[in-house]
Amino acid sequence: MLSLGMVLSLHLGVRQNSPAEVWAALFGGGDDTASLVIATLRVPRTLIAPVVGAGLGLAGLLLQSVSRNPLASPDLLGINAGAALAVVIAVAVFDVAGLLPLAAIAALGALGTTALVFALALAAGGAMSSVNTLLAGVTLAGFFAAGTQIVLVVDETAMETLIFWLSGGFVDRSLSLLWLAAPVTALAFLIALINARALDVLAADDQSAAALGVPVGALRALMLGLAALLAAAAVTTAGPVSFVGLVAPHIARRLAGAGHAVLVPLSAIIGAALAIYADIAARFVIHPSEAPVGAVLAFVGVPVLVILLQAGTLRQVRA
Repeated sequence: MLSLGMVLSLHLGVRQNSPAEVWAALFGGGDDTASLVIATLRVPRTLIAPVVGAGLGLAGLLLQSVSRNPLASPDLLGINAGAALAVVIAVAVFDVAGLLPLAAIAALGALGTTALVFALALAAGGAMSSVNTLLAGVTLAGFFAAGTQIVLVVDETAMETLIFWLSGGFVDRSLSLLWLAAPVTALAFLIALINARALDVLAADDQSAAALGVPVGALRALMLGLAALLAAAAVTTAGPVSFVGLVAPHIARRLAGAGHAVLVPLSAIIGAALAIYADIAARFVIHPSEAPVGAVLAFVGVPVLVILLQAGTLRQVRA
């Protein structure tokens, strides 16, 4: 499915191109216009979308696993919003430019938000609580989103520059962004896969995990840090893309059960597929204009969230 989506992404857009045109454009031949569209515009988004989706799918899995909260995801816990607010302030207030500085600022925003969410949850309940974690995350997400809107209203120039980025998308993204997101995603993937057995044990409870020799505090901090860095890389690359981190792990669990040795790669693959197909759909929703990918994913994510709640997922979110 993922490979098919990437092939379709190269062929479909305002103008549909034949396989022969795509092949020629990829290898430096064919019609100049087709080559420009395919090689310059479609190839970057075809490569970037799966990497961002994979990172978000993995981030959602790690958050859900270490918090034992089936509704945890980078967007619902406010991590995307915190990273986005940090970038908006950096651009609008301090005129920061350049990929690496903005990526570092997004990482600080995501890491700070993650630490704040779980600190507030622990302060409210005295222990890791799914309800407190979710409430803290939703509250901070709303607060950071309001802060972002205020900054953009005050600075109209920044609003014109950032408004489409804030809705999430892969259009007009430079291929250089891939070299930011790909290493972060690959490193997080390897670390999560190495710790798959420990994550299986942690899914039961802290006491059992500690009794079996799992360093609970260190493992939880490591996985939360990885989730925050994955969210920061995604926000820097594509804006705050929503719902991938929530939906992908749940689909993976329905297909493969609870073992993280399978869940880690499967969540990444499903997240990548969701992102690439959402990007394709975004090209046609308001054709010939481009719709924000975040809006397309919301149309998918909201019904899935409702289904999860009706299926009893909400009852699993316990104090």
